[in-house]
Amino acid sequence: TSEDELVDAIRKANVILSLVGGYILLLLSLVIVFEILARKLFSYSLQGVDEIGGYVVAGTGAFGFAYALIERTHTRIDIVLGHVPRPVRNFLNILAYAMVAGAALFITRYAYLALSESLMFNSHSPTPLQTPMWIPQGIWFLGLIVFSGTALAMFIHLLLQNFRDSEGAYFQYGPPTINEELQRELDDARSRIETRGRDS
Repeated sequence: TSEDELVDAIRKANVILSLVGGYILLLLSLVIVFEILARKLFSYSLQGVDEIGGYVVAGTGAFGFAYALIERTHTRIDIVLGHVPRPVRNFLNILAYAMVAGAALFITRYAYLALSESLMFNSHSPTPLQTPMWIPQGIWFLGLIVFSGTALAMFIHLLLQNFRDSEGAYFQYGPPTINEELQRELDDARSRIETRGRDS
């Protein structure tokens, strides 16, 4: 259906964004290593690495919320779900996604207010870099928009799927089963082994 295609497109977009964020964090780690070595060996320092690092972590974290949601890796206390009737279990699952979507919209609203104030007052960071605050806050706000859009899309899709096939909807959006988590760990381990084999 068109809803399934839209959710699949959102999933693919979040995977791409997560890869970009991962490469940015890798670049940041290399810059930090360079900073440490330069300070130790040459008494030279790149100014503002810690400040920029904070902005990068905040920005990539905001985009990462959405990826964690589609991968179902947000922390969930699901011990009750196995001990309640299926209708109650499905309702609790829907409620969980509704609360995530609500929290995402709440945070995004206040991120927008913070960004608006920074633009209005032309705010800069009280640091040697004097960073215009709209830049990191804008990236953070964009990440939260992606998170909110993803959360809303998944919540609506879950509702629609629940009317068609409640068990299938729970299997798709419920907490990962032990077998799914085990398979994910095995896939990660296999990927690491293959990477090491290519490098050697």
